[in-house]
Amino acid sequence: MKRSLATTAAVAAMVLAGCSGGEPAEEAVAAGDVAAETSAPATEAEARIAPPAGAASAMPAAAGAPAFAVIYPGAELKGPATVAQSPVGPGGIVQFTTDADPETVIAFYRQRAEAAGLKQINSMNRGDAQAYSAGDGANGRGQLMQVIATRIEEGPTDVQLDWTSGK
Repeated sequence: MKRSLATTAAVAAMVLAGCSGGEPAEEAVAAGDVAAETSAPATEAEARIAPPAGAASAMPAAAGAPAFAVIYPGAELKGPATVAQSPVGPGGIVQFTTDADPETVIAFYRQRAEAAGLKQINSMNRGDAQAYSAGDGANGRGQLMQVIATRIEEGPTDVQLDWTSGK
């Protein structure tokens, strides 16, 4: 649990650092000020990972969630998604566990994001934890996605997915 919280805090700090331009972090993200130009190409290993069976019919993370905000196929929800409305549009956060490894989970969401036209903002690979964030850029609708996948020692992968649908 401590590792998961530390990973979440580290990734959140990376995303906010990349998004702030002198504005408070919440305003920068809400305004859609995302530097999509900081993206890096996917690694060869990520490019070779095939989506899991049933990926095309993945369940939306919440009612009205965008196509990139889905529950990983076969995952077990920790609870219902928390949804909210912001000036940039609706969004939410959901947590679940899966038997898939973090690399496979991140590759799945990277493919969903790219299919929706989102560009990578940040990615992180630190031991048993991986994270990925993507957005549609400063001139887009304000769509954002972040996913953090952490392998729990001798257990499943713990995943947190948050998104903003945009205007």
